Amino acid sequence: MRVAVLMGGTSAERDVSLVSGAAVVDGLKVAGHEVVPIDTARGYQVLRGDDIKHLNSIKTQPPSIEELKKYAGELSIEAVKSHDLRNVDVVFIILHGGSGENGVIQALLDLVGIPYTGSGVLASALAMNKFMAKKIFIANDIPTPGFFIIDHKQNPSLKGIDDKIKSQLNYPVITKPVNQGSSVGLSLVKSGNELKKALKTGFHYDSKLLFEKYISGREITVGILGDQILPLAEVIPQSGIYDYEHKYTDGKSNYICPADLPDNLADKISSLGLKAFKVLGCAGFGRVDFRLAEDGQAYCLEVNTLPGMTTHSLVPKAAKVAGIDFPRLLEKICQIALEDFKDRLINREED
Repeated sequence: MRVAVLMGGTSAERDVSLVSGAAVVDGLKVAGHEVVPIDTARGYQVLRGDDIKHLNSIKTQPPSIEELKKYAGELSIEAVKSHDLRNVDVVFIILHGGSGENGVIQALLDLVGIPYTGSGVLASALAMNKFMAKKIFIANDIPTPGFFIIDHKQNPSLKGIDDKIKSQLNYPVITKPVNQGSSVGLSLVKSGNELKKALKTGFHYDSKLLFEKYISGREITVGILGDQILPLAEVIPQSGIYDYEHKYTDGKSNYICPADLPDNLADKISSLGLKAFKVLGCAGFGRVDFRLAEDGQAYCLEVNTLPGMTTHSLVPKAAKVAGIDFPRLLEKICQIALEDFKDRLINREED
């Protein structure tokens, strides 16, 4: 196959996407495919070998909004219109966050009729918006921690937010931007004294923050490949919570796959993970994150439609345990995308 890899982009997860993209490029080449790597923040420009070789590390903090402003968002449109993208068999999207994961790039590719990996427009948008995703979880009897959102445009007072937390959730709570991933802007707030700092951190990346009841317990993830549920993985951060630094810094977290769980509990979490993936309309591959409370209740946090493909990433770890090496995993993701694209064409013809 000739595969275009869309990476980088203009979101706060740009660094993670570039490292994921470099790994995908190498993996697809190992599998014997021709690869066209494109950083959508740079428009038509195809990345060369020297550009990709240095993409092997992620800073402990995401790039600032000010730093990201130097990239022009409209260059993503130029990238989709480029000759290099129109002459490929499939596009492998490994853009994290922003327009790469919220359905915008997917819509552009749909308009020009190019097959791409992962979920479609609506599923991508719903999964990216944590508030809407949790509403859908509740409507489908998928347990999720209690929550509410605060909009910065409504000029909320610190005392008002503190009172709302105490009356609806109780401390500790997790605060995170509604439309971000990779734990960008996430904070664990143990008391009202920590609220001001958490608001500043979260509102730096989004005008809407999700306040979510913190579930004490274990971090369990469900990797999904097509209709296949991959072995469950447990994440054990070295200290505190599984934030951006713990995700992408060597030695900051331990990973156990398969997770040490009783079979019946593992089956229950797996089923909930696939259900959450399906009710949002997701496709291709993804990862569903859970908190497992001390009483054995699993709470769905979110669905990641474009999970990372770095050396720290959980879907490649789970696939390896299932006997699928990294190049084969990437190849299967591309094959699923092509099959889904053919099915959509057939359905259109029948309509």
